[in-house]
Amino acid sequence: MTPQQYVQDKAAKSGSSFYYAFLFLPAPRRAAITAFYAFCREVDDVVDEVSDPGVAATKLQWWRHEVAQAWAGRPSHPVTQALLPLAADYAIEASHLLAVIEGCETDLQQTRFLDYAALQRYCHLVAGVVGEVAANIFGRTEAATVAYAHQLGLAMQLTNIIRDVGDDARRGRIYLPMSELQRFDVKAAELLRREAPWGYSDRFQALMRFQAQRAHAAYDSALKLLPEADRQAQKPGLMMANIYRTLLREIESQGFQVLQQRTSLTPLRKLWIATRTHLRGG
Repeated sequence: MTPQQYVQDKAAKSGSSFYYAFLFLPAPRRAAITAFYAFCREVDDVVDEVSDPGVAATKLQWWRHEVAQAWAGRPSHPVTQALLPLAADYAIEASHLLAVIEGCETDLQQTRFLDYAALQRYCHLVAGVVGEVAANIFGRTEAATVAYAHQLGLAMQLTNIIRDVGDDARRGRIYLPMSELQRFDVKAAELLRREAPWGYSDRFQALMRFQAQRAHAAYDSALKLLPEADRQAQKPGLMMANIYRTLLREIESQGFQVLQQRTSLTPLRKLWIATRTHLRGG
């Protein structure tokens, strides 16, 4: 299997909404974003699939070494072998990859976030930086587009957090800020148990509505930040935004039933949203 086949398989098997946006890119840009996304998946899988934190930390350290070796011209993993030849063309730097690793390492070191400022820092590493790299690959020409990309990354990560409250609780993790749980009188232990009758109480509903409103505000802010000159080039990002925002609205319409189930959109619906965004231009 070639490095290019490896990263293509990694991206396709993930089932991510990102994959549907990649389909509309010219081949060179599609190759670059697929390789970068495969890197993000590799690193994220270390945290999600390795049960021993010590082993996971060692694996992340290996990836740090691999990034350094790759940017020194000696990539050994199929992902870096596929990514490195394209990195210079799209301003992908080692620091971008190291930031993603640092963000994933946060998952090993803490399972709670005290306040929204701490959560924003985490989102910057695992989503904002990813958004910046993606914007570069899509064809950014304006400096202001970087701010748009970071804000869109934040909005999408906040959507992920809302969707995954139950899944994260099963792993002993809570990404909703502790200060906000306290504000809405929701106990961390209640979240971790995911039990009725409290599960979908008025307190929980109020907490989740607050989270959704903040995510919507982040989407609105991102769209306002996108310069008109880059709107056409950034259509893949707008496709992802529309897919994720549709998911958020689906979760809202279901009354935030996120503790025992994981809401998702069908592949056909994702493709339809991506195609509609492509045809409409945003």
